[in-house]
Amino acid sequence: MSDPAAHPAGAERAASTVEDPAVLGAVPASLCAHARDSRADGRPLVELEDAATGYGPDLRLREVTLTATAGQRVAVLGPNGGGKTTLFRLLLGELPLRGGRLALHDDVAVVPQTERSRLDFPVSALDVVLMGTIARRPWWRGPRREDREQALAALEVVGLTDRAGAAFGALSGGQRQRVLVARALVRDARILLLDEPFTGLDTTSGDRLHQLIDRLAEAGHVLLIATHDVRQAQGWDRVLCLNGRQVAYGAPAETLSVETLEATYGRDLLRLDDGRTVRLLGDHHHH
Repeated sequence: MSDPAAHPAGAERAASTVEDPAVLGAVPASLCAHARDSRADGRPLVELEDAATGYGPDLRLREVTLTATAGQRVAVLGPNGGGKTTLFRLLLGELPLRGGRLALHDDVAVVPQTERSRLDFPVSALDVVLMGTIARRPWWRGPRREDREQALAALEVVGLTDRAGAAFGALSGGQRQRVLVARALVRDARILLLDEPFTGLDTTSGDRLHQLIDRLAEAGHVLLIATHDVRQAQGWDRVLCLNGRQVAYGAPAETLSVETLEATYGRDLLRLDDGRTVRLLGDHHHH
């Protein structure tokens, strides 16, 4: 998935992995105009019906049918090459709809993996968040005061106001991930795509990011979260399983069966002795 902060192979990584305590802020209406709606409005924000897409003549993903409403957290599971990135690129408008129907009822923003972010470029956390305001102003004009105010408000939401002036590359992995969430928030996009956001995070950082995801859902966002953590997916609202096509979509209790996971991951799935517990084998970071 493309990202303006993509880094070259071998770029130096920050040594710190454990975060300082932080307080996550509420999502203010001044930052997200929909923040007062809450998840209770139940309106669909993402609708796909038998959707298909791909690269050139090759259909890489097909038969995707789902509805995601305001406030839902949707886990997107699948093996490497199974279609998670392809789905995100379709929702971002980077790939054409090649069949079926797609309806998006708000703007879409992606939160890329922090592991793919450039760490050797001399920008602060605030600078990275301000990149999210570029689309709404002429390219030759620098950030306005209101842009800076919104960027600082977004950093407050993710609990990093005190790190606004810190070099992005010097932050811990979890802090960088939350800065990228803040960058998406200043775009006022209600549909957020998180590309394996927990990759490389320690337990404390992962717990804090999970709390932030919950907070954003409560503020009325839809969050599609690409992940390989089946246990984590059990705690979210919906699960989408992909393997070149839609294998299943629904509530975790109905979707995360051994049979569905076997159809999703195939030989990369190990069934443990109790017959109902499964474990993924190997490296599943997708491309």
